[in-house]
Order: sequence, then structure tokens, then C-alpha cells
Amino acid sequence: MPLSFPQPIADYFAADTTDGVAVAKCFTPDAVVLDEKKTYTGHDAIAAWKAAASVQYDYVAEPVAIENQDDRVIVTAHLTGNFPGSPVDLRYAFTLSGDAISRLEIVP
Repeated sequence: MPLSFPQPIADYFAADTTDGVAVAKCFTPDAVVLDEKKTYTGHDAIAAWKAAASVQYDYVAEPVAIENQDDRVIVTAHLTGNFPGSPVDLRYAFTLSGDAISRLEIVP
């Protein structure tokens, strides 16, 4: 059975296959992304984060599970690609604000 996501999260995973600008549009203007122990705040920083990751690595993220946890939506995705440790399962903890993502933390 396919997973069902809130629209901002579905938009994020669709945009993740394109570019940094498309990913940044999924977030509120003051959103925060935490990934690999670094913090990115705002559309410009989020777009640059995604663009840098796309230049450095080719990868595919396949969501395999979703759960609600307090005010967050946790998506587990199986990532495969040309990065150290591939393949790996990552947990994406999304906090939503209306029709956009206000916070995303990505951890193993």
C-alpha cells in the first residue's frame, strides 16, 4: 500500500529529485533544516544546502514509513547513492506550518 503524506511532505520528496530552489519552495521563509550536524535557515540557505548535496552526491530517497509524533511527522526513507555508507535509512522529522515545512531534521 502506498504511503500517504501531507502535501508539503509529498512536495518535498518530489522536489528533492530536482533542485535546491524547488526544495526551498516547500519551506516557510524562516524555516530551519538540520542535517549532518549543520543548520540552514531560510530559503537561500536551504536552496544552497540542497544544491551542494546534489553536486556532491547522486542519491535516491525512497520513503518507506511514516508516523506522527507530537507536532512532527517522521518519515523514514531508504537512501541509495554514491555517498559513504550507502545504502542507509534516514529519519526525516518534519514540522509543518500551514501548507509549508517550518523545520526539518534529518538523522540516521
